[in-house]
Amino acid sequence: MAGTVRIVLFATAREAVGRGRLDEAIGPSGIELAALLERLGTEYPRLRRVVAVSRFVVNGAYTTSRDVHLKAGDEVAVHPPYSGG
Repeated sequence: MAGTVRIVLFATAREAVGRGRLDEAIGPSGIELAALLERLGTEYPRLRRVVAVSRFVVNGAYTTSRDVHLKAGDEVAVHPPYSGG
């Protein structure tokens, strides 16, 4: 059964896309995080540079691997470098 992955975008990632959330359709076997990011870079070219330096949170846990396998219902948060007080 196919489904969607929710992508939550912060700071410059949100600016690159023009909104704070996306729901991306995926096939029944899911998708690797790297493949999802590649697809998003194609759909939103300004996002490519941002994800190259971003950190990712998958279902509430930071990950350093882009080989994480995502399935329908998962959530990926994109955290570009940012600072503030």
